[in-house]
Amino acid sequence: MKRFTLITSIFLLSLYSTFAQSKLPTGIWRGALKLASGNELPFNFEVKDTAGRQQMAIINGKERFKVTDIKTKGDSVFIHMPLFDSEFRLKLQGSALSGNWIKHLGERDASTPFSAQQGVNWRFFKTPEKATYPVAGRWSSIFGENAADRDTTIGEFQQNGNKVTGTFLTTTGDYRYLEGTINGNQLYLSCFDGGHAFLFTANLKDAQTLTDGVFYSGYSGKTPWSAIKNPNAKLPDPYSLTALKPGYKKIEFSFPDAVTRKPVSLSDSRFKNKVVIMQFMGSWCPNCMDETAFLVNYYKKYHPRGVEIVGLAYERTNDFAKSQKAVLQEKSHFNIPYPLLITGATLNKQETAKSIPMLANFVAFPTTVIIDKKGDVRKIYTGYSGPGTGNYYLEFVNEFEKLTEDLLAEK
Repeated sequence: MKRFTLITSIFLLSLYSTFAQSKLPTGIWRGALKLASGNELPFNFEVKDTAGRQQMAIINGKERFKVTDIKTKGDSVFIHMPLFDSEFRLKLQGSALSGNWIKHLGERDASTPFSAQQGVNWRFFKTPEKATYPVAGRWSSIFGENAADRDTTIGEFQQNGNKVTGTFLTTTGDYRYLEGTINGNQLYLSCFDGGHAFLFTANLKDAQTLTDGVFYSGYSGKTPWSAIKNPNAKLPDPYSLTALKPGYKKIEFSFPDAVTRKPVSLSDSRFKNKVVIMQFMGSWCPNCMDETAFLVNYYKKYHPRGVEIVGLAYERTNDFAKSQKAVLQEKSHFNIPYPLLITGATLNKQETAKSIPMLANFVAFPTTVIIDKKGDVRKIYTGYSGPGTGNYYLEFVNEFEKLTEDLLAEK
């Protein structure tokens, strides 16, 4: 009987130790996605205990991307990202995690192997070699081999010792917060936020030239790139890329509200005699996330003075219920006070063009339409330069608010 009791106790103790793990070790972690190329796409995150619950902050440059939906069961860990409809399904062994990052793409899932180690605060190299050349500054960059598909791209980097931060800007948006390292004459940059999973590598040929670059996007995307330092590099005017077709002055639509399901159109009384900001967006779009964060604060400032905003959501699927779930998650995350509409069209730009047929040359999410008190379209802004772009973002905010003031002053 004693032997039986001892065996039973050992079994129960073993069972308890298997399922007692209910929390992630707190502190700094180094995570890495394993790409199809064999490369690691690393990023750091910090785990904290807050008000009896665990949360993590993903670190990309100045950004701390908060994640609060963390569940553990035994040695299983489930982390649901607050945006972009992606999640981690992991196994915890001591101070290490392993498993997969799963991105839900409408009709299919994309899975990428993932591992992480607690207590590691470096991103690419624990002790990188001294930088051969500086990389700080502005760079004219070329992505891709097909000249017809190339977009104007500018790299904007800051450097502190071996650490590099910055981003790439294009006519359709930016690559958000990148962080990385110079190791001798090699440049490494990465970003992860649940939507973006980006890795950039390149060689510094000299102080003016980046060569042999490879841009890895997601699990299997791979694009060559190179760059030349150019302090005078500029992007085209974002107000010049999308316009109304000849003969049109106004935009018309009717789409259901994501909350009430009731149809909303610009002829509704809430928009009469108001300056209206119309946002083409999607819950899958990281640049749209940055713009939404800006517009929420902008709305608080200008709504009392006669500004309305309406967001038109273009999701990964035509399934209303799935689109509604994704859009309402974003609405809740940002506490969005203005209406978001389910267009029924996907992120396919051809579908977007059909849904608003008076638009010419729709090229990017987000796109922002500025409408005056008479209901006429006055400006259309393509893309978005988010806070990761530094002075570009500040210039955008100043110009956008100046335009708002001018339109509000009109009789």
